[in-house]
Amino acid sequence: MSGSNGSKENSYNKARTFPYPGSKVERSQVPNEKVGWLVEWQDYDPVEYTALSVLAGPRWADPQISESNFSLKFNEKYGHIERKRQNGLYEIENGRPRNPAGWTGLVGRGLLGRWGPNHAAHPIITRWKRDCSGNKITHPVSGKHILQFVAIKRNVCGEWAIPGMMVDPGEISATLKREFSEEALNCLQKSSAQTLQPRTSRGEIMDNLTLEAGDDAGKVKWVDISDKLKIEANHSQFIKLVTETGAAHWSEDSEADCRGV
Repeated sequence: MSGSNGSKENSYNKARTFPYPGSKVERSQVPNEKVGWLVEWQDYDPVEYTALSVLAGPRWADPQISESNFSLKFNEKYGHIERKRQNGLYEIENGRPRNPAGWTGLVGRGLLGRWGPNHAAHPIITRWKRDCSGNKITHPVSGKHILQFVAIKRNVCGEWAIPGMMVDPGEISATLKREFSEEALNCLQKSSAQTLQPRTSRGEIMDNLTLEAGDDAGKVKWVDISDKLKIEANHSQFIKLVTETGAAHWSEDSEADCRGV
């Protein structure tokens, strides 16, 4: 189950994707008329799948619930792990948390490490799109300046996304810096003298940032921001919030409507 803050529709569509990202596992198909836990489905037969990388027991993953020395409580912070979901409670069935949106055709954790919510941190690094003279470029329809952000293409699923990963309480700031450095600057393959530590700046540091994909990212590049973006899960919602904060270009249609065109 994902602890994403996105809309229920986007999260649920993602939860029905098949084959499961990064695998050949074909989850049981969930037709639109079966959406939601209130729909009775006597013949529901989900596929059990947890990725081998999760079962290997990395530090960011829980053990299997069946292990005798593992116990946890849901819908609350338990130990140093936050098991609460930001959008309300989730139900437990047969000792396992249920996806809040409904049937998904799959049980188990897939690529997720935690039982219950999996909280993520994503650094959004932006710059203004400029011409060869250094002037900000304006969108011809909206009349607003165009923002760009650093996007990575994930090796696992082949989708463009904001860099980032799952995070535990108290580790958000450190995770943001580490993951951007590793995924977008490839700092793991460089010496400390070669690595540029990301930081917030109103100067030209972002314009001159040298991008290089790390192990978890197939590609990395600056991408123009607009509502036409095709990126992972609900990341476009976060990107839209950035444009609203900076009064940057987002949609041609909405601006045209505002002008009465």
